[in-house]
Amino acid sequence: MRSIATCYGEHAIKVSDSYCSGPSNNAYVTPKLTPSIPNEVTCLYRAKLSTQNPILITLTWFNKFTSQGLTITIGDNKSQPSKSVTNTHKLENQKGTLAFQSCNTKIEVSWDLSTANYESGPEPATGFFLMVLADSELCLLLGDKVEQVLDLEKYKTIVSQKIFTLVSRSEHFSGKAVYATKAQFCDSGVSHDIVIKCDQPEEPGSKTPVLSVCIDKKKVFQVKRLRWNFRGNQTIFLDGLLVDLMWDIHDWLFNPKSGIAVFMFRTRSGLDCRLWLEDKNLEKKGQENVDEFSLLIYACKSSD
Repeated sequence: MRSIATCYGEHAIKVSDSYCSGPSNNAYVTPKLTPSIPNEVTCLYRAKLSTQNPILITLTWFNKFTSQGLTITIGDNKSQPSKSVTNTHKLENQKGTLAFQSCNTKIEVSWDLSTANYESGPEPATGFFLMVLADSELCLLLGDKVEQVLDLEKYKTIVSQKIFTLVSRSEHFSGKAVYATKAQFCDSGVSHDIVIKCDQPEEPGSKTPVLSVCIDKKKVFQVKRLRWNFRGNQTIFLDGLLVDLMWDIHDWLFNPKSGIAVFMFRTRSGLDCRLWLEDKNLEKKGQENVDEFSLLIYACKSSD
């Protein structure tokens, strides 16, 4: 009798071996298709204090028509930070400090975005720092301007200790049906370029859109006949991990005025893990499956 691992190995797409070695001969984004830019990015981090109590930190970077900014939400294993209102605070200025109580813990936030550089979307790439303390204990540190708050040796020690882990990341897009992002699926892996596009096929006479997923400039797979295959999943191997990719573009096709498509990449902590998409399971992910990582893309498709 064959093992479960053998079955997965036969059917999963080996991205790292077959698709991500060397340059691609075929363009993965045609010149006519410009990737959309995210207007909101939410990152959920899990930090473990010296008391062994975990704390969940949700950062939401947004860039909307009226404003650009950042909010922070603090939760624990008993709370649901994504649904908490009282524990959510907007960081109003480009730099500053903020202190508040959350989950019976004194939270102190320091940040400086005054010289931040943005590649695309609302999340800064360089020239910034953000630090979070819980009861005077460091539990989150982001950015490259850490010399303003920590010396280099202390920073290296913090990074090596893995005080915090990125549990999930979600990005909200609005625009043409081409979505480009980057993701690192494990600490030992590299950052991968991911492009999802839904456009007309190359075959002459065909009017049915084709869904394509590309990783590191290599086309991983295509989904045709989307009116029958508007929901589905595919398993791929990436950086030695099983990664489930799920898509749901039902509302794109049948509710185009307000429809939102959802794409999800999720690493597995075990071969028998179930695929999921429900909000309840997403909340549990930040609390239980700390060895897994998920990337969610919410895409609102604009009309041509």
